[in-house]
Amino acid sequence: MQCYRDMPEFIAQQMTNLGAEVYYHEFLPQSKHFHPLKFFTSTASSMAVKPNGTYANFGINTIGIIRAPRGDGKEAIVLVTPYNSQRVQSNELLSLALGFSVFSLLSRATWLSKDIVWLSADSQFGEYAAVSAWLNQYHNPMFLSHPVILDTKMYGANKIIYGPDGTTEKADHMSFKRAGTMAAALIFKVGETRKYGDRDSVTMYAEASNGQMPNLDLLNVVHYLAVHRQGFRVNIETFSSLLSSSWLKVIAEVFQNLGSVLRKINPDWKLDVTVPDYVEGTANLANSMYNQALGVPTGSHGAFRDYQVDAVSLEYSPAFHLRNENAKSSFLLRGGRLTEGVVRSVNNLLEKFHQSFFLYFLAAPSKFISVGVYMIPFALLLAPLPVVASALADDSKAKGKSVDDCKTRGDADDLQIRGGSWKWLKSARVLLVIQIWAVLVSLLPYYISQIPSAMAIQYAVIWAVLSIIILIALYAMFGSPYCAGVEWKLLKATMITSITIGLGLMSIINFATAQLGALILIPMCLFSLPLKVQLEMKLLPRTVLLASNILLTVLGFPPAAFLIMKGLSKGSWTLDIGEFWSWMEFLWEWSSATYLYLFLVHLPCWLLCIHVLLHPCHPPESKVKQE
Repeated sequence: MQCYRDMPEFIAQQMTNLGAEVYYHEFLPQSKHFHPLKFFTSTASSMAVKPNGTYANFGINTIGIIRAPRGDGKEAIVLVTPYNSQRVQSNELLSLALGFSVFSLLSRATWLSKDIVWLSADSQFGEYAAVSAWLNQYHNPMFLSHPVILDTKMYGANKIIYGPDGTTEKADHMSFKRAGTMAAALIFKVGETRKYGDRDSVTMYAEASNGQMPNLDLLNVVHYLAVHRQGFRVNIETFSSLLSSSWLKVIAEVFQNLGSVLRKINPDWKLDVTVPDYVEGTANLANSMYNQALGVPTGSHGAFRDYQVDAVSLEYSPAFHLRNENAKSSFLLRGGRLTEGVVRSVNNLLEKFHQSFFLYFLAAPSKFISVGVYMIPFALLLAPLPVVASALADDSKAKGKSVDDCKTRGDADDLQIRGGSWKWLKSARVLLVIQIWAVLVSLLPYYISQIPSAMAIQYAVIWAVLSIIILIALYAMFGSPYCAGVEWKLLKATMITSITIGLGLMSIINFATAQLGALILIPMCLFSLPLKVQLEMKLLPRTVLLASNILLTVLGFPPAAFLIMKGLSKGSWTLDIGEFWSWMEFLWEWSSATYLYLFLVHLPCWLLCIHVLLHPCHPPESKVKQE
């Protein structure tokens, strides 16, 4: 165990022997908490403090910098190898060996024009936390005005004390050093599990917070060098449950047969997608959309994207046993050459990656769907909404005018004037009440999570009960849409307008979330019709419309949507309300904008759709005609 504690010192000594500038970076663990007023900028941290006021629970990153012999110090390339300093595994030792071999090679390279930074990240609190803490201090220097004592037995550094007068006692290894602006970052590690096969494989992770992706050129460079130069098999994350899905294979066979027929008509049409390729591409595409829509980074590369630095994580899966020394040497050689090739490619650039796509979905390691393609179906989904809303409002206004002719002037209660109608204010008031309710529901977890020693299912039940009570209280204060005499057409028009605005705003923040949300919300709202109106239809259209309304309403409920996502991603279709709370907690801890979308856009529109379905359909004009 002593060797684990001395690992940062050992790494620093090896870096020093290569002539690099070396320093330690101490960071405190951060425990993410939901804070309603600092959703995107919460910096709450949980620190382990001893009775004497010293911080005992902290991590230590070891950083080495190679100054480029042909550079001016304005740009740098970052290499990251995570490891757990408390318990180093054999695969982590192999990752460090790979990082050291590359760093040793680059220390003798005369062609470098960008500085090289090797971050040996202490991942005892998580890989993302270690990299994020270092990047935060790299870009935002901290100047402390109060005493901070780190209870460290640092390797040749003693204790570091920041006094109230600004004086410091620190060794040279404790001074934070910087290189130039980061041009790109490469995170690589050897996976914990071995995947035996015919050759070694590399899995790429690229999704960052709120659907951000690195420039596609960086992924293309990694894929080309890995496949065509070093013989790796390159993979991306996929929905494993879809790979064995029988219904997806049936759809793939239909498309394959259809493509065969169309190729006979015109041989120039390239519609030769086989069933395995179609199934694998669909599973990859679904996973890429899901990870982007979730808004949570899939690795420590997400910390770099927060500072607009292109980064990608590579996880090697060796096809040999880690104790096989001969195979290990060959693996280090090919892995080192791949990293060197990526460094050379970035080193030769005169500017940052900017010529390729930043908005795309991955269907394979070398195939993608660009924003120019998937914006078209999203625009086609949104296009009918303003037309439908205008038609509903115009129809209601025409009926309002005919009613005005039968009513006396000055009826202020119904807010109607001769030649026009202000009844839309009633539906706008309903929308405002529901939006207020949605905001309160989204803030409830902050207060519910303060309850000690409660299980996830208990939190979820309390959340649901309080949400219902708040909705009833708001309706008691401001009146329900049924008591206020709101026409269902105006209510539906207001709902559609709200959806259009919400999805449009969300598409700017996270396009994948807006895309998946539109696939559920738009059909649900367009098909929504009061049940009493549906009962007056003929049997066939009534049955189809009723079944569609019930199905879409159930699928649009957030817990049901979570169940579908969990079933597609993990293959588990068991319903657990506690898991929904854990999922929501996961979103707000990572400050994902998807959490805001679910409770400020999706949930209000779903509730409005329920109101439309249950509308009594008793227009106020019937009472006027009777009078």
